[in-house]
Amino acid sequence: MSGKVKCAIIGSGNIGTDLMIKVMRTSKNLEMGAMVGIDPNSDGLARAARLGVPVTHEGIDGLLKLPNYKDIKIVFDATSAGAHVHNNALLQKDGKKVIDLTPAAIGPFTIPVINGDANIDEPNVNMVTCGGQATIPMVYAVKRASKRVLYGEIVASISSKSAGPGTRANIDEFTETTSKAIEVLGGAERGKAIIILNPAEPPLMMRDTVFTLSQGGDREAIEASILEMEAEVQKYVKGYRLKQKVQFEVIGDNAPVRIPGIGLATGLKTTILLEVEGAAHYLPAYAGNLDIMTSAALVTADHWAAKFLTKEHA
Repeated sequence: MSGKVKCAIIGSGNIGTDLMIKVMRTSKNLEMGAMVGIDPNSDGLARAARLGVPVTHEGIDGLLKLPNYKDIKIVFDATSAGAHVHNNALLQKDGKKVIDLTPAAIGPFTIPVINGDANIDEPNVNMVTCGGQATIPMVYAVKRASKRVLYGEIVASISSKSAGPGTRANIDEFTETTSKAIEVLGGAERGKAIIILNPAEPPLMMRDTVFTLSQGGDREAIEASILEMEAEVQKYVKGYRLKQKVQFEVIGDNAPVRIPGIGLATGLKTTILLEVEGAAHYLPAYAGNLDIMTSAALVTADHWAAKFLTKEHA
């Protein structure tokens, strides 16, 4: 016995492969039990096999047939929103803990620095999206220093090279899921999300812009909350940082803005400019979108595994 919890990753693309390497190099409580894909020629499956991880190219059906499937407690799903619905139904029948890295959002939204272990006992938790993991903590930072956040908008710009076929197939779900999570977790009354796939060469680092319109908070308190949140996220994503000083603009009665569902509104506009540099475990450092997603998923799973191991040894 290794004293660790076995996990499997479904999806041998960019996100799944990066997550596998993180599990093997940095996890305190997890060890790889299987890497699952549908392309027998994928780099992720080949890399897993070289590292001694059991592999299958037969998708969820292949996972269920693996000899060690019964020993796997946690399954990360890094496929697509549509595939996750099917995968989760089968995994729940066998009592597996599912960490959803797709925008399917079957389980509750989870961002470590916002709701941490609140959903730790849920059978399925959703990691929102890469853009959500990077930006929603900042919407929440404004909210906790204000009485009201009427509007939160995020623009996530990532390198085209860091967006695999799974990400590209889920663009609509990305915007819908992230927009909803801006409201549910970020605390904004209305949320909007935009993603940009940037084809620039050389590839650009992940950049995120967060706009909020709030009421009942002063600039000093909001900026202090934002800086504190930056430090909190950096505990598991070292390359997460403010790119510029926080910017403020008063939206007064002479030039109110119109917010859908709310109407004309005034308040304090806050602009937060972020950069996310990846740890380069699989793709280069410009792929911060992968790093923040897989790091958040690993933190969440590691905490659950620690609780599971404590109970098992009690």
